[in-house]
Amino acid sequence: MSSEAREWVWEHSSSRGAARLVLLSIADRVADDQCISWASLSSLAKRTHASVSTVREAIERLVLAGELEQLDDLVGPQRSTVYRLPLAAEAVAQALREQREEAGDTAVPDEPTGPAKLRLSALRRYGIRPREVPESPARVRKPAVPETGRSRRKPAQRRTGHRHSDVPATGTQNRSEPDLNRRYSSSGGAAVTSAAEWQVDPATHTWARQQGHLDRLGAHGLQAADAKWRAHRAAHAPRPVEAWAADWRAWITREHAPNRPNLYAVPGQNTAAPGGMTRAEKHTAALLAALDEPTGTEG
Repeated sequence: MSSEAREWVWEHSSSRGAARLVLLSIADRVADDQCISWASLSSLAKRTHASVSTVREAIERLVLAGELEQLDDLVGPQRSTVYRLPLAAEAVAQALREQREEAGDTAVPDEPTGPAKLRLSALRRYGIRPREVPESPARVRKPAVPETGRSRRKPAQRRTGHRHSDVPATGTQNRSEPDLNRRYSSSGGAAVTSAAEWQVDPATHTWARQQGHLDRLGAHGLQAADAKWRAHRAAHAPRPVEAWAADWRAWITREHAPNRPNLYAVPGQNTAAPGGMTRAEKHTAALLAALDEPTGTEG
């Protein structure tokens, strides 16, 4: 029956290239009308003058197209793989039925209708027998392969590491790159800005008035202190608005009033910073105020 199987491949198979050669080589070993054959990858590679990987990919494409089945619970001579050409088997069975009808034979032939009804006794004469330990309960293995026909190789695992691990999932990767709102993004996700762009918010205005800095410095003195602060912070890296607010308050706290002594760094007086500041801001304000105090050693 190998001639009928080969004829089906030549006339009806949609395979091309290496897959067609592999299918013809398998059909050349078809034993009977069940269209079952056997072959090893190495023997197919030798007969088709192709590499083993090319033969493997061709078999997977043929299985995916439905022109070839791999019977895992059967084993061929020298433990070779057993295959079945299902479409060729249907064509051969149809031809046999037509021949019987022409001959007037009305008996129902004992023909297989699928892999589950194979005539194993007829296959033993060709060295095909059941596998002692089947790999799986299913008789037919149809590997899930992509439509492109690539082999089922395990994809190489992408290298992972800690490079750019601090970059957020959204936003710009470089904190110096502005977002669409002309603010800056940081790895922590909080918006940051420069000292020049930061504006004194109403809460900070209220703090300056409640703590007496507006009365101490006056409106013009407060504006002058603000301008001096912005000039000194112009070259600093962008920070969150809360950090600029705390820094601005510390600056205003230690700023000397025009023609008045420093209220928070006079020896013998209470050096505690006013309320409304965090503990760190109070310590910073007291330290900076102490640094501004004359020591008596100046020339």
